Amino acid sequence: MSHTAELIAVGTELLLGSIANTDAQTVSKALSALGINVYFHTVVGDNPQRLRQAVEIARGRADVIITTGGLGPTCDDLTKNVLAECFGKKLVYNEEAARRMEAYFRKLHPDSGKMTENNYQQAYLPEGCVPFQNDWGTAPGCGFEADGVHVLMLPGPPSECGPMLQHRAVPYLSGLTDGVIASRSLRLFGMGESSVEAQLREKMNSMRNPTLAPYAKEGEVELRLTARAETEDAALALIAPAERELRERFGPLVYGVDVPSLEAVCLTLLGEKALTLSAAESCTGGLLAKRVTDLPGASRVFKGGVVSYTNEVKEKALGVPAELLAQYGAVSAPVARAMARGVRALTGSDLALSVTGVAGPDSDERGNPVGLVYLALAWEGGEHVREIHAAGPRPRIRTVAASHGFDLLRRQLAGLPL
Repeated sequence: MSHTAELIAVGTELLLGSIANTDAQTVSKALSALGINVYFHTVVGDNPQRLRQAVEIARGRADVIITTGGLGPTCDDLTKNVLAECFGKKLVYNEEAARRMEAYFRKLHPDSGKMTENNYQQAYLPEGCVPFQNDWGTAPGCGFEADGVHVLMLPGPPSECGPMLQHRAVPYLSGLTDGVIASRSLRLFGMGESSVEAQLREKMNSMRNPTLAPYAKEGEVELRLTARAETEDAALALIAPAERELRERFGPLVYGVDVPSLEAVCLTLLGEKALTLSAAESCTGGLLAKRVTDLPGASRVFKGGVVSYTNEVKEKALGVPAELLAQYGAVSAPVARAMARGVRALTGSDLALSVTGVAGPDSDERGNPVGLVYLALAWEGGEHVREIHAAGPRPRIRTVAASHGFDLLRRQLAGLPL
């Protein structure tokens, strides 16, 4: 039997934008893996009337309702009360839940004495429910079935919601499903979403199982194939032919499947080949280096970088000839080449990336337009320069420029055309 779910996040702080609703992403991923379709996400403040309305809407279009938040000890924590009322359940004091909360409180606050009285309201659970023991906080969760709807309540703090979901809710939900959903994500760089979609529109409209959907990232595209079957292996088998077709269609534009980023692919390739990298950056201001060093294991392959934002630093730190800067300007192919050579010599790295361009909001002193960027890759016995014209605001231009640098590196390491 196929199930449909709605997630209801409870908390005024979510509506105010004070915190992000990361619980919804966590829960949705888990439900997808279980083969439960998530059709709606709802966020509602700490108001019993509006929460009641959200629950009544949800029960009319989903047979699984999962709430996050509103299970704490304060007066605005009202999720259990409203859910119990909506489904005709009494709240019953759970002695075991109370004892577990007391033990957790003593462990967390050994010098504070007895748990405050308002915490005990968390021990009231809907009659007949399956309690979800909370080993990561005080508020227990629970699950119950009423009127053909399964209702699960989880705490709001992500440090509690995540493990409660994995160790309490998922086992409960596993008994409801008769299949799984599996997916594979192809990551493309070098073609815009509209161009990708135009090539695939007819195919996407005709596909049923698996399905195919494009997602635009910053300067790249993700193609997600999703299939439903009785087992994960069977679902992946349904995906495999479509994945092969997409790989053949887009060729070297596909930089990986189920990989987190271009820089992660580059880091893996550098490690496999026992090669090192350095970077010389102007308009990106250190973004290349940051994206590499954000990854675990970067110290094994990344030698270092120079943010040569001014011509003076380009000359003194990287050895870019003054006459080259005077003749061509900082934003030029010859200067990009010289920057890559310079940082490679400075650090002793096997490969070096450089980037220089106009990130905006205004053109440079030579009239070069916003978005004009030159990237260079240097290695033993070779160099290559790529000119790009990026569009959008300053942060996007910088991000796209850095991604082009990693694409150059990826192609060189993989033996692909630059």
